[in-house]
Amino acid sequence: MDLEKQPQKPVAPAEPAAVPPGDALRASDADRDRIADILRDALAEGRLDAEEHSDRIDAVYRAKTLGELEPIVRDLPAGARPRREPESAYAYGPDEDPGPSDNLVAIFSSTTRKGRWRVGRRTNAFALFGNIEIDLTEALFAQRLTTINATSIFGNVEVRVPENISLRGSGTGIFGNFDVVTLEGADPQAPVVVINGYSVFGNVEAKPKRGKWITDLQNHVQKQLRKHLGH
Repeated sequence: MDLEKQPQKPVAPAEPAAVPPGDALRASDADRDRIADILRDALAEGRLDAEEHSDRIDAVYRAKTLGELEPIVRDLPAGARPRREPESAYAYGPDEDPGPSDNLVAIFSSTTRKGRWRVGRRTNAFALFGNIEIDLTEALFAQRLTTINATSIFGNVEVRVPENISLRGSGTGIFGNFDVVTLEGADPQAPVVVINGYSVFGNVEAKPKRGKWITDLQNHVQKQLRKHLGH
């Protein structure tokens, strides 16, 4: 038999890659901020009390997918329509590419960040037989959400914040301590600091520093933003 004269079988086209349904897509920081803003408006309008708002905010920053975020605001009017920006919203500047994270490392040593410094969107703190102190009480917040990823192994990571911002935390202590004091800023536009991470035979701690406040929050944010932009 002449193999060259046998007809060639058509090659079936490759199956397109399956696209996950919308609810299964991973949530971004912008998605979480959108839901947090809806909750902020609901609190200001009296649709939620402070305890309900706090519980839902905690759920927002634990959510991994869009499907976990949307039910949090399903019973609120703003959850079913585009949110109208408030006329007097605070300005933190445009949502830019976050760029590289700030890194603080202490290995058999100590590292301190405090005073008047501009806080980045993300900071990674790693302590191995060392100590890291992050003092945000005089820091400049050019963005609303600041995330600190803290890892402590036979070491210590301490974060101090002003009393009038919002503070969240999610982490684990393995033969160690992970302790974040949850705060709910009275001003709905106050900066939000989220502490993530874990400690192994070590300590990760975040809490407010008594007597330290961001005074006149709106003017403070706008003034520091203008300074940062060179205006």
